[in-house]
Amino acid sequence: MAQKDTVKSILNAAEELFSERGFAETSLRNITTKAGVNLAAVNYHFGSKKALIQAVFARFLTPFCEDLERELDAVQARLDGKVPELPGILMLLSQTALRAGHDSPRRLGIFMRLLGLAYTQGQGHLRRFLQKEYGPVFKAFMRLVTAATPELSDEDRFWRIHFMLGATVFTLSGADSLTAMAEHDLGKGSDIAQVVDKLIPFLASGLNAPHQAG
Repeated sequence: MAQKDTVKSILNAAEELFSERGFAETSLRNITTKAGVNLAAVNYHFGSKKALIQAVFARFLTPFCEDLERELDAVQARLDGKVPELPGILMLLSQTALRAGHDSPRRLGIFMRLLGLAYTQGQGHLRRFLQKEYGPVFKAFMRLVTAATPELSDEDRFWRIHFMLGATVFTLSGADSLTAMAEHDLGKGSDIAQVVDKLIPFLASGLNAPHQAG
């Protein structure tokens, strides 16, 4: 197997197994067996399990963030000092994610499950890696979100962003099941792009809802 194919096979196997079992529950032996390679190949190409986890995220996030950065620059240029509209910002993020997973819509769902695991499982090295590699792009995105929600306090915005992320991870990681349920219950099929179209107004309304005094 050529080196390029070996790396791709390892990443494909790791991506799928991590999303199904979790990071701690997936051993390198599990990954090598599924990929059809030996342990030496994993050590040679990645060096450690932590580095492999980071590489799985980088394979999706690097092209995604490069595309998102270009889109954010274009939005800033068009705004010319005007206040951005929240639904448009969220749609930009979602459309960029859909483009990043265009070669395999299933991969977007897998990545969303991995993103959820990054929050729920103790992977401090991964959070540090994501912040170091992709922090500037997401800070630029958050500056637009902040400009679009000036009435929110920093605390409210923090919690609502994470509630929004939770809803997005749940919806997109289980999009196949949700669309199958919709087709059964409503008699109408949907693809992942249509699911995103339905999700954006919900997210924008929740993020921008009036504050309820306690």
